[in-house]
Amino acid sequence: MSVPEGLGDLVEMYRRMERIRCFETRASQLYRDGKVPGFVHLAIGQEATAVGACFDLRPQDTITSTHRGHGHALARGLTSGEMFAELMGRETGVCRGRGGSMHIADPARGIFGANGIVGAGIPIAAGAAFAARYRGTDGIVVAFLGDGAIATGAFHEAANLAALWKLPLVLFCENNGFSEFSRFEDQHPVGLAERATGYGLRFRQVDGNDVAAVRTAMTEVVADVRAGNGPYLVEAVTLRHRGHYEGDPQLYRAENDPALLDAADPLGIAQRTLRDLGVEEHVLDEVRAQVDAEIEDAVRIAEAAPLPSPSALHDGVIVVREPSPPAVLEPLAQVGAETWKLFQAVGEALRVELDEDPSVFLAGIDVGRGGNVFGITRGLAEQFPGRLWDTPISETAIMGLGTGAAMAGLRPVVELMYFDFLGVCLDQLMNQAAKLRYMTGGRVPMALTVRTQFGAGRSSGAQHSQSLEALLAHIPGLTVLMPSTPEDAYGLLRSAIRDPNPVVFVENRLQYGMKGPRVPREHLVPIGRAAIRREGSDVTIVSYSRLSIVCVEAAQELAAEGISCEVIDLRTIAPLDVSTVLASVAKTSRLLIVHEAARDFGVGAEIAARVAAEGLWYLDAPITRVGAASTPAPYSPPLEGEWLPGKEDVLRAARELARF
Repeated sequence: MSVPEGLGDLVEMYRRMERIRCFETRASQLYRDGKVPGFVHLAIGQEATAVGACFDLRPQDTITSTHRGHGHALARGLTSGEMFAELMGRETGVCRGRGGSMHIADPARGIFGANGIVGAGIPIAAGAAFAARYRGTDGIVVAFLGDGAIATGAFHEAANLAALWKLPLVLFCENNGFSEFSRFEDQHPVGLAERATGYGLRFRQVDGNDVAAVRTAMTEVVADVRAGNGPYLVEAVTLRHRGHYEGDPQLYRAENDPALLDAADPLGIAQRTLRDLGVEEHVLDEVRAQVDAEIEDAVRIAEAAPLPSPSALHDGVIVVREPSPPAVLEPLAQVGAETWKLFQAVGEALRVELDEDPSVFLAGIDVGRGGNVFGITRGLAEQFPGRLWDTPISETAIMGLGTGAAMAGLRPVVELMYFDFLGVCLDQLMNQAAKLRYMTGGRVPMALTVRTQFGAGRSSGAQHSQSLEALLAHIPGLTVLMPSTPEDAYGLLRSAIRDPNPVVFVENRLQYGMKGPRVPREHLVPIGRAAIRREGSDVTIVSYSRLSIVCVEAAQELAAEGISCEVIDLRTIAPLDVSTVLASVAKTSRLLIVHEAARDFGVGAEIAARVAAEGLWYLDAPITRVGAASTPAPYSPPLEGEWLPGKEDVLRAARELARF
């Protein structure tokens, strides 16, 4: 194939666009024939944006993508074969058939994932960009997004953070004129240039149907971003040839003018340009023939590939830990000469991990100069320059920062100031951090620690008093820890930061002043192992966090009445140490579960179900649960006192069980 001098890159870009077009056309046929399950969102007509934006990216650069991301992945270097195998749900797919069309990813090749949640990849891209700067590399991140994502909170928070910190990030908007089923002008009061100005982002608009124009613009933009001059918002104006999804009747489009589509077709534009520059027709024919043969070969190999074995269902949910040793008696330690408070133990755990691992950093609202709202991180910013980052009040951006940085191989510790704010950023935990390892077939690292706190009893009201651990424990892939003593807060937090899985570490602010013996620097508490705080023979009491201490106090009073209670402090909510609970119930034949969260549908319900299923023959009495009433947390002290479980509730329930 003879190509005129100087046109090699343009011919190669044309080849890559043909590969994407042929892949998408074939994917549509396979979906129609029932060989591709699930949803398929095609980017026919948008090939120039993917190829032009990715053509000059370096190996150390990263992209995030959208649910319409096949072209981005192919342009970044994935092969047609592993892509088709993924779409068909095969074990040989790039994500081992766990991700499918909307979740194509390969972090090893700088592809941090297509995303089924509109806008969700943008905070992750900010986290990856932060990781590049944190490591001192010149890597940059390109976050592909559709025009619909401009209206999401994730875009606003990530754009604000990226501009504030001058992150090496390009927000690359493929404006194809439609946000799902709605026209751009019906969704946005202003254009993208005005948006960029509002955030202090540099802005560039380009003809997204001309691959050479996209490449030229991105060469300049990427060089500027790589030089450390801050992020860009690029608007590539293009045209979506197909519907939002395969099978979309496109009733929202008044017409699909074939002449308009042809005039704006990136492949047609490239062909005309190449012909005008002297490239002979047989060269273009040869490119198409080679691509067609490649695609058909890829389809054939993918169709013959094996499906995942049902026995591999759980592969990749978490990095499997070493089994925790059996629980032993760990009574509440007596306060001796050398003591510390729980908030100091948390701060010391953070200091030790910052000292021992340069990949650890802290980020959150006022964690640096302010030292955290409770003073826990005070002094760490001075001791570890560049390792503590004060963020805006942007919980989604904070969680995305942690998720993206963890995917890049760092060990972020991000702070959610109050547990109640979980709802503001739940997507980044529930749909991103918890699932990305699984959806990438186990390829992505996710050593993320999220610190937060709760605690009712001081009239903090319904939006600052919630114990929401059951919500997180219900999400496969997340680990949830809730310590009750200073020594456990220190040892468990260090274990969390060292763990290769996403961990949510929940402290009780009412315990920050609790004193306990200072433990050695090397002290660690294994994740997944409960502590037996008091041995007994009549009633098993299971609790965690502050109420486990209340349960020990109640057990001491009950002992004077002749009722012997065994108290188990779970410490780890997910995964549950069910074996320790069952062993205790086998001895006592009675089970009382106590937690601060609302009783209904809580952690206690799961424990009760597991014991009923696996240890029913041990029980001589009904399983009893003590928890908060099923109302929002009241403000007025008398109402809050009625709502919140306490020692008297534990005493009453234990006495009733003992009499049964």
